[in-house]
Amino acid sequence: MQIENPVLKGFNADPSIIRVEDTYYIANSTFEWFPGVQIHESKDLVHWQLIGHPLTTTTLLDMKGNKDSGGIWAPDLSYADGKFWLVYTDVKTTEGAFKDATNYLTTAENIRGPWTDPIKLNGVGFDASLFHDDDGKKYLVQMEWDHREYRHPFNGIKLTEYSPELGRLLPETGRIIYHGTDVKLVEGPHIYKLFGQYYLFCAEGGTVYTHQEVVARSKELFGPYETQPDDVFLTAFDSPGNYLQKNGHGALVETPSGEWYFAHLTGRPWHHETESSHDPRGWCTLGRETAIQKVAWDEDKWPHIVGGKQGSRFVEAPKDVTPHVYPLTYDEKDDFDEPQLNLNFNTLRVPFDDRMGSLLVNPGHLRLIGKGSLTNEHELSLVARRWQAFHFEAETALKYEPTTFQQMAGLVNYYNSQHWSMIHVTWNEVNGRVIELSQNNRGQLTSFLKEEAISVPENVDYVHFKVRVEKTYYVYAYSFDGNSWRDIDIRLDAKILSDDYVVQSYGGFFTGAFVGMANVDYSGYDLPADFDYFSYKEK
Repeated sequence: MQIENPVLKGFNADPSIIRVEDTYYIANSTFEWFPGVQIHESKDLVHWQLIGHPLTTTTLLDMKGNKDSGGIWAPDLSYADGKFWLVYTDVKTTEGAFKDATNYLTTAENIRGPWTDPIKLNGVGFDASLFHDDDGKKYLVQMEWDHREYRHPFNGIKLTEYSPELGRLLPETGRIIYHGTDVKLVEGPHIYKLFGQYYLFCAEGGTVYTHQEVVARSKELFGPYETQPDDVFLTAFDSPGNYLQKNGHGALVETPSGEWYFAHLTGRPWHHETESSHDPRGWCTLGRETAIQKVAWDEDKWPHIVGGKQGSRFVEAPKDVTPHVYPLTYDEKDDFDEPQLNLNFNTLRVPFDDRMGSLLVNPGHLRLIGKGSLTNEHELSLVARRWQAFHFEAETALKYEPTTFQQMAGLVNYYNSQHWSMIHVTWNEVNGRVIELSQNNRGQLTSFLKEEAISVPENVDYVHFKVRVEKTYYVYAYSFDGNSWRDIDIRLDAKILSDDYVVQSYGGFFTGAFVGMANVDYSGYDLPADFDYFSYKEK
């Protein structure tokens, strides 16, 4: 067997991997998408299945008003004392000198929950993880943020003891244990006690094409730590032609037979035919994904990526496992016959509840109640799922009767509040109910059809929408009967929904493209839209 990377396709960044008996688990960042933290499981490191999201309530996660790419940064999953421990960060400020980031801890005896009410830990910095030492003591390890303009904001890796008896950190024990290398931006720390020493794995270089992972070690927990000599543990920075890019930020895991693997974030850029593949290196519309590399230890007990530090697309699977294939967790076509949303669907910042919509009011339909615009950071009605392939089709149909141009509902492709497109039913003064196609690009809205908006016949109840994504571009189509389709003669550049495009003008660029259904009614009259189905088919 071989592991084919990425193992978690689409937006699944900042993996934290553990093994409990014969099962592996990965927890990933979700940023402003709700519910918080994605968890996948595997028996063989090759095949993975999404099993849920721990942060399903506003008690555990309240993100209303969070900025784009705020919310859940780099969760840490661990297992000790017969239970799962999850440390997560809710980031409220993403731009400027400050990072207002609160770290929390929740636990569960079963990975599927229930999870305890959160314990507030601190706000020292993000990317916090919990280290369980073999003497029973526990420590929070995290990067420390420094707002002072005359200092580098990534001040180093801080270690602070946590008291389970008191249910809080002991801040008087906190100490910077590692400042990283000259590459700077040291973050994403994880500590492991191996071969009688403490190993500190850290990400550096920023989560772009300069990203890397370094390793340091010490005989004492609080240091001093020596950086691995000669080479970086993992990076594709000097391998621009490598299939996997942006490699870094990850965690280490051991198999039952003593083999070692490292799960890490990665990106798969593409470029237009008119562009160099080296500069710009490309556009990652699928966001930052999760890959797994095999690790070997040299005679001095330093770790190395098998196959080279750049990371490989194909990796030897563990020798001690048999294939364990999971069924898909979603149907190609969702007819909304279940009383709850499929776990692959997400909402923005707030949970799906009666204020946003219902799966029960009109059986066999997803009802979305019109809320704020797609630029709203507090409350909007959008249900969407990740792009997980470069080529796919998504389709839906909706029943909707708008009476003002301030009401619009339809099919959306979304990166963040400033970067999205939408084909929708709306209203105008000339033709009444019409179809319009709009795009928000760096905060600038373009209505493509304008006076030529397509009139919806009076006898049509359901309007069908489809999007065809062809890696570098995508095209919308519509139908009034679900059989005869017409393309909108506009090819939208997919790069606008990528991290790499967004970072050119805005600091929050950590998610990935989503496709789904939305209902906007900024007139404030809460007009509902009923979606009959949603399909997602990869090519």
